[in-house]
Parts: sequence; C-alpha cells; structure tokens
Amino acid sequence: GFVKALGGGIKKLLSGKKDLELTGIGIGAPDANYHRGTIEHAPNLAWKGIVPLGDLVKKELKVPVAVTNDANAAAMGEMVFGGAKNMKDFIILTLGTGLGSGIVVDGKMVYGHTGFAGEVGHMIVVPGGRECGCGRKGCLETYASASGLVKTVSLMISEMRDESVLRDIPPSKLTSKAIAEAAAKGDPIAVKAMEYTAEKLGLGIINSIVFTSPEAIFLFGGLAQAGELIFKPVREYLKKHNYVLFRNTVKILPSGISESNGAVLGAAALILNELK
Repeated sequence: GFVKALGGGIKKLLSGKKDLELTGIGIGAPDANYHRGTIEHAPNLAWKGIVPLGDLVKKELKVPVAVTNDANAAAMGEMVFGGAKNMKDFIILTLGTGLGSGIVVDGKMVYGHTGFAGEVGHMIVVPGGRECGCGRKGCLETYASASGLVKTVSLMISEMRDESVLRDIPPSKLTSKAIAEAAAKGDPIAVKAMEYTAEKLGLGIINSIVFTSPEAIFLFGGLAQAGELIFKPVREYLKKHNYVLFRNTVKILPSGISESNGAVLGAAALILNELK
C-alpha cells in the first residue's frame, strides 16, 4: 500500500511538470541497509522484519533506487549541498529522538561489511547506564540526543533543589527546545543539563575521532538547534580531552543544511552520487 501510494504521488507530481524527468530515487530511512536496499528490524516503524523497499520502489517506478539510513543520507546531503562540499573526511551526528551518524572517509560513505557501519549512537559511554531502545545499557544516544536531554532534566529536577521554570512543565510535555530556551535565560537546572549532555556528546566525539581523524564534525537536528549552548561546551570538552595528535585538528560545525530540507536533500544527494 505504501509503495503504491508513493508511486502515485510521484507520478502525479511529474504529470504537471513536462520539463522534469525522473532519473532515480534516493531513500533515507531508519535501519536501512545500503548494500541490500532493505529496511531491517526497524523498532520505530510499523514494518517488521526485513522489507525490500528498494526493489519494491524500483518495480513501481522503473528507475534506479538507492536506499541508506537517514543519517548517512544527511552526510551525503552535507557533502553535495552543505558545509562539507570541499571535505573528504567528516562525520555528521543527527541529534534527534536518537543519535544517528554518517561517516565519510576519503570522500566515501562508510558502510562496512554489514551495511550498518557508523552507529556512533550505540557506542557505550556509561557502562551499565541508561536503558537503550537497542536492549543494551549506557549507549551514547540515551544521553546525547533530544530525548536524552529530557531524561537528564527529569533526573536533575528530582536530585537538585534549585528553583527552575522546568519544574512547572509536566514531564510528558518537557522538550529539548524548552530546556534550551530555559538554559539561554540562565536557568540553573537547564544549564547543568546542557553541560552534562555536551560532556557525553564530547566523549562520543573524541572516541570517534581516533578512528577516522575527520576534518569536521557536523551537528544536525533538534539538539543542535540549541546553538552555542551545546557547541561551546562540546568544543571546550575536546580542548581538554582530545588525544594529543588530534588536538585542534577537528572543527565542530553546525550543518550547512536547514533541518526542514535535510532529509530531502540527503536522499537526492544519495541517488545523484549513485548515478554519477
């Protein structure tokens, strides 16, 4: 049903635009495998098991189709349309509900043997720490993501006695945006939570740097919208803790693509790269 509806939507869009020709389709999706064109065991999607999405779309629309996970697509978008145009080595971290990552080495996306390489969000940063949706404990994404920040604030509200505007927000309504806004006004719990989050993110970053020695790390997504509240403490953490050979070699940058266009430009860049 979904593929039929998708095909119908694309055909309808093209029917009114005689000067456009569909040459290929790029798809960025959670738990997608580039090698196989599949979505595999995605916990946050209604589809279960292994779904051959690439083949299904190709059959429907009769053009080449490339599939990769959404963070890899974001990295491709950054390389073709964004801030990494002249870079051969960089990492993008997407800081949303979870923490996704796309790793580019020598101008090529890193997919690895399985097609799932580069899951920085599932690097363990606190052994025996917070429960992760993957079934393990202490993964980076349980701390350094929009939802991780909300968890941190919930804990700090119960552990700290400081007055805070965040105490007036029901736990189910607490968002990373509200926390960032409170931190910008100097709210003590929000400020401490942002610093703790930046520290965990910094730890994930310095552990990633030793593998690929990137020129830059791009931060994208909800949490990156906090601007200097997250960038400044992350940069300070790197100054203090980065391995000596990599000190002052890595830029921490905001994505050069607006969040509203990120997914679309990433998927377009993916198929453009394939057709090249």
